[in-house]
Amino acid sequence: MAEQVERDGGHVLAIYQDPVGDHWQIFCLLPLDRVEPTPYQRDLSPTHAKRLQEVMRKLDRFVDPIVAVSPRPGVYWTPNGHHRLAALGKLKGKMIPAILIPDAAVAYQILALNTEKAHNLKEKSLEVIRMYRALADEAPRAAEDDYAFQFESPHFITLGLLYEENRRFAGGAFAPILRRVDKFLKLTLPKGLEEREERAALVRGADEVLSDVVARLKKRGIRHPYVKNFVLARTTPLTRARKTLPSFDVTFKRLTANLEEFDVAKIRYEDVARSAIMSAPG
Repeated sequence: MAEQVERDGGHVLAIYQDPVGDHWQIFCLLPLDRVEPTPYQRDLSPTHAKRLQEVMRKLDRFVDPIVAVSPRPGVYWTPNGHHRLAALGKLKGKMIPAILIPDAAVAYQILALNTEKAHNLKEKSLEVIRMYRALADEAPRAAEDDYAFQFESPHFITLGLLYEENRRFAGGAFAPILRRVDKFLKLTLPKGLEEREERAALVRGADEVLSDVVARLKKRGIRHPYVKNFVLARTTPLTRARKTLPSFDVTFKRLTANLEEFDVAKIRYEDVARSAIMSAPG
């Protein structure tokens, strides 16, 4: 790997064993034009990249090496340095300091490694479904639950499919329900993806009915950013005291039925506003 770095126009600065697992790693300078974010990483935030660029210019230094892996000679992926890479490029940098890890599978530890900017729910979900698709191609015999650490939470997979179709999907409203009933599957990744598509369809169906309820509430003058969460809290088939949870399919079929029967005439704006205050963190 060290020889490859030199052939690719980089410079090896040190070869060392990491202090946790004693794995061999390379501290090096890599040509900027050979480094790119992993293909399943979240989209670049122009605002965050610009902020990093301004800080680098002010410090007149680049002080935070990226992590990189090499999927093939001449190409380097960073699972945690997308914004630093973009910022350095804007500053006309030619080389970027990197900790090069010989194990390319580390690229899939993307959520754990990405400390540049906290992920929001949509970003996490989109990254997870992109990883899922890549792994389904690379390791079609592997089971979904084999990658529980990489995916972090099963509901990110389902939400990822929904966000792919609709970037404005109300994932935050459905997340409390999904976290309780969405579990990792023991199916192979390709089969698991089919099951995930079916689960996403159930959530999408519930969301369509929810949108209709919200539209009827708006006609009654009830416009509040918390209204979707309020309606779902009133219609969820899950209760806090419930010890045995229904299956994913049963949960969302019951939720959809409850939403269809929801009586908007009984709801006042004050009810929604009060619930929003009660649910606020802290």
